Amino acid sequence: MKKGKLLIVDDNEDILLALELMLEPYLEKIKSITQPELIEYYLKGFSPDIILLDMNFKQDAMSGQEGFFWLEKIKKADASIVVLFITAYVDTEKVVKAIKTGATDFIAKPWNKEKLLATISASIELRESRNEVQNLKRQVAVLSTQDDAGSEIIGKCDKMQELFTTVKKLSNTDANILILGENGTGKDLVARSLYYNSPRVNKAFVSIDLGSIPEQLFESELFGYEKGAFTDAQKDKPGRMEIVSGGTLFLDEIGNLSLPMQAKLLTAIEKKQLFRLGSSHPVSIDVRLISATNMSLYGMVEEGSFRRDLLYRINTIELHIPPLRERGDDIFLLADFFLTHFTRKYKKEIKGISREAKSKLQKYSWPGNVRELQHAIERAVILSDTTMLNAEDFVLQSPLSKRESTNENLNLFSLEKEAIERAMNRAGGNITYAAELLGISRYALYRKLEKLNV
Repeated sequence: MKKGKLLIVDDNEDILLALELMLEPYLEKIKSITQPELIEYYLKGFSPDIILLDMNFKQDAMSGQEGFFWLEKIKKADASIVVLFITAYVDTEKVVKAIKTGATDFIAKPWNKEKLLATISASIELRESRNEVQNLKRQVAVLSTQDDAGSEIIGKCDKMQELFTTVKKLSNTDANILILGENGTGKDLVARSLYYNSPRVNKAFVSIDLGSIPEQLFESELFGYEKGAFTDAQKDKPGRMEIVSGGTLFLDEIGNLSLPMQAKLLTAIEKKQLFRLGSSHPVSIDVRLISATNMSLYGMVEEGSFRRDLLYRINTIELHIPPLRERGDDIFLLADFFLTHFTRKYKKEIKGISREAKSKLQKYSWPGNVRELQHAIERAVILSDTTMLNAEDFVLQSPLSKRESTNENLNLFSLEKEAIERAMNRAGGNITYAAELLGISRYALYRKLEKLNV
């Protein structure tokens, strides 16, 4: 199938005709003009993917200055258009200047047909790749502005106020941040708060849950790949680090990275460039990195399972989020916030939470933290038939009784299976929430479910 639109700009009508006849079978549409002054008109009306641009239009001209002038005009109008210079006067100085200015390649007159067709084909793929990057960036920008329940960081306790103060101090910096805290404490919300209060707020924000990406897919997801890099690589695909360049990358559950993947990530951070799978050409990146984990990275460094040099690259500033059980009356602020949200969502006439229910909430240890509270309030709102949430509306995990603890099963296989079954039941089958309750990644939970036949 023909694809790609080509605009040819050359003052020699014979050359235009020859190029049109040769390239017509391979391209969707071709337009030819002899006057470069018409380029801007065709950029708007024709929207070419590729422009074959002559470097000299004045008689006996050899400097190529006209070509460079129009190249700059084109790139200002649309930086993703692929521009190929066509000229009879090629030298190293011109080539270097052209590439720096934004040209993709040179076509020498007289041209070699096979080389020209190969260059045009590669240019179409490059244009498609650039368009995909732009589309993904637009999607990311839209997703970055979307909100949902719990997207607000709420807290009045001293530890949360200290956290808010530190986040505010970081508003004018691009420093890499490491967020530490238990599952469900809101590390992703703090990451977004850092983004919204940063100099990169108008650029992309991409979040990657490293615990959910299988190791064999990590490199292609993060760095992208070239067509033919592996069996299913049918076309070039930019990675997430390339897509978010200029913006902020949030690496959640960074403690799940294997040592080989840690090394690749460290190299990309240090050199500010990456290589797509199957490519030998580096891609420059400019990324502000925010990482998060519930694991003890310092303990992992001592064990040899996390690189010390990577840790020091990602933790210029460390932020610690306290667990819900240490936040005092914040639990009531959060409960009221979630109650308001879910009563609106499910169109329920529930006015509040009873004193007995609040006492029950306060006494509970909340191993799943704010996320668990959010699910508890949502479940209570859905199932309640009254105008007030009561203690019996909250089904919370109970600690083991003395009798149970005395006769407890110590078989590791059975204990692990029981813990997973309880987490799955409590999460209502929600894999993500169950993984959070267990303190493991979603991908790790999938493997355990398969292994234990749960």
